[in-house]
Amino acid sequence: MTVLPDDGLSLAAEFPDATHEQWQHLVEGVLRKSGKDVSGTAAEDALSTALEDGLRTRPLYSARDAAPDAGLPGFAPFVRGGRAEGNTAGGWDVRQRHTALTDGVVLADLENGVTSLWLVLGEGGIPVTELGRALDGVYLDLAPVVLDAGTEVEPAARELLRLYEERGVAKEAARGNLGADPLGHEARTGKSSDFTAVPGLARLCAEEYPGLRALTVDALPYHEAGGSAAQELGASLATGVAYLRELDEAGLTVEQAAAQLEFRYAATADQFLTIAKLRAARRLWARVTEVCGASSAQVQHAVTSPVMMSRRDPWVNMLRTTVATLAAGVGGAESVTVLPFDHALGLPDAFARRIARNTSTILIEESHLARVIDPAGGSWYVERLTDELAEAGWEFFQRVERAGGLAAALRSGQLGEDLAATWEARTGKLARRREPVTGVSEFPNLAEQLVEREPAPEPRSGGLPRVRRDEAYEALRARSDAHLAATGSRPRIFLAALGPAAAHTARLTFASNLFQAGGIEPVTGGTFAESGATEVCLCSSDALYEEQAESVAAEFRSAGAAQVFLAGRPGQYTDVDAYVFAGCDAVAVLSATLDRMGVS
Repeated sequence: MTVLPDDGLSLAAEFPDATHEQWQHLVEGVLRKSGKDVSGTAAEDALSTALEDGLRTRPLYSARDAAPDAGLPGFAPFVRGGRAEGNTAGGWDVRQRHTALTDGVVLADLENGVTSLWLVLGEGGIPVTELGRALDGVYLDLAPVVLDAGTEVEPAARELLRLYEERGVAKEAARGNLGADPLGHEARTGKSSDFTAVPGLARLCAEEYPGLRALTVDALPYHEAGGSAAQELGASLATGVAYLRELDEAGLTVEQAAAQLEFRYAATADQFLTIAKLRAARRLWARVTEVCGASSAQVQHAVTSPVMMSRRDPWVNMLRTTVATLAAGVGGAESVTVLPFDHALGLPDAFARRIARNTSTILIEESHLARVIDPAGGSWYVERLTDELAEAGWEFFQRVERAGGLAAALRSGQLGEDLAATWEARTGKLARRREPVTGVSEFPNLAEQLVEREPAPEPRSGGLPRVRRDEAYEALRARSDAHLAATGSRPRIFLAALGPAAAHTARLTFASNLFQAGGIEPVTGGTFAESGATEVCLCSSDALYEEQAESVAAEFRSAGAAQVFLAGRPGQYTDVDAYVFAGCDAVAVLSATLDRMGVS
């Protein structure tokens, strides 16, 4: 290695250090031009973004935003990873999920990049008696198997252990998880699940199968019910603590009990929040085990979020899952499941499965993402967000514990109410398109051919709800589809562009996207009479509205328009019935419009 001489040359020597106050002053000038007369920290706050859980992301982070010491990878508090070597030995475990018994699919996955299997058995999945057939041809000493059997966890576990013995797999070579998760099952179904068999399975794994774990702490039910990142963290901690208590009473040591748990979290397209969530989860669990007298790193399985998957324009899901997988890998998850892009539509086809498994392969092999341990570590933003999210997650964990623990919080309805309140607030943002859903609320494609798939087994239900970001718009689009099937055309609205293109293009594009999000076809050419529309939306600049809005609206009303919209902030135009603008409740506007058009 060549060492350059220290000649005292510094390229920045002639430039004074910029201060935070100087940056704020520049921000003030920019905001002033946009009509916001704020200064100092208020100027910085104006550029901040509100997150759930009372968190905010600021526009600038610096050394003064330093968070508590994150330690080193492989050492408590394990913020930077549970293993000193990270995922550099070959990347994370690529885990594919299977809910149906389809010949050749499991082997195709394993032969093309998948390194472990997640099998849903019993209700909502593959019959336990068919486990051997599902694993036909699988080298069980090479491919870890993770079970998800609900109330049938004991027969499923015994069947898997029988297969290991039958196929000559040494006990020390068995890898995976038996998937016992009574509280997760109760959250899904609303039915309490017996924990009686679980300690025996945990003891068996601890004493005879060192590569097998007995329990899963699944946080997906809380994420899928609309919970925030902190609520997902808090619920997972409460579940983990409940399992530690049960195993301790059964005679396992804290170290043995903690070693039997694997935590499952959602990875979303909000990459920084996902990275921070996984790092915060390890820190919080390290604190729990420390209080219990042990030191244990949390083992994490990240799953790309079902909540973010859209049914319309599902191809965009490939982009969402790619970002989510990147975040899961950067966040330090040991295993990652990429849900196929058509997951929300039914059983994924071979192409969707191929894309799902190749997502991890590209990030590991071509992007070399796993070659760096904790690549986000040291970022003032990530470290600060990790710390703040950990604090919020711990606060929610304490709230659940004060309610008597997770089981009590579920059965009293408190947990469900907390999650519902979070989802209600988020639903408002989705309705106002403050949280955009590409291909659904933004840039929808009314001409798309709906992707059809074979129906998947009905998932377990009866407990916490399962929500999706696209659900309100999906309901509107379904109404439009039914109208198209019945009449041969979609409901239409005439977009009247006033003045030159420079005056109307921005608002014309805005209005077109908004109405298409509800399945209403915008018509921009020809005349109102030729359009087949019953309603009109005026699109232009504020200046032209002052000159023409009243008279043009009156003309359209005389021509038979039942409703006249104006794209822009509400004004005092007597012949305009309603206004559409950034931040308006698009779902309410679209639903009312379809009602007036007679679209049921």
